[in-house]
Amino acid sequence: MEKYMPFIWIGFAIIMAVVEASTTQLVSLWFVLGAVAAAISTIFSPSIFVQLVVFLVVSALSLLITRPLVKRFRNRGGTVGTNADRLIGQHGIVTKAIPDPFSVGQVKVLGETWSAQSEITPIEVGTKVEVLEIEGVRLIVEERK
Repeated sequence: MEKYMPFIWIGFAIIMAVVEASTTQLVSLWFVLGAVAAAISTIFSPSIFVQLVVFLVVSALSLLITRPLVKRFRNRGGTVGTNADRLIGQHGIVTKAIPDPFSVGQVKVLGETWSAQSEITPIEVGTKVEVLEIEGVRLIVEERK
């Protein structure tokens, strides 16, 4: 059994590499590295226990070291914008009063009528407003100063 262990570890590494290649998420890269390290450890120790410890330690360390880098790289893309994002920062006019922050009124921005909520204060019809953000299909607005 001991003479087959390098092949078993390399086989496991290949299986994990295939799993990694077949997914869009990083799920088994760390096990590939651990299995390769365990295969190398068979040169120095015939003990399966030692090989298993090497596999676990290298897998855990590679996970701890690379996971933050992968998260940072993955989050670099940021949020994907939509056409509605062009409304943020635009000015409009209230066409249906917004009596309080929990009520929905309407504003006309760039020629389109949108449902809107006030961030803090009530806003009357005809008041000029600025779009602060979009929540779902509703604009969050404040009175333009």
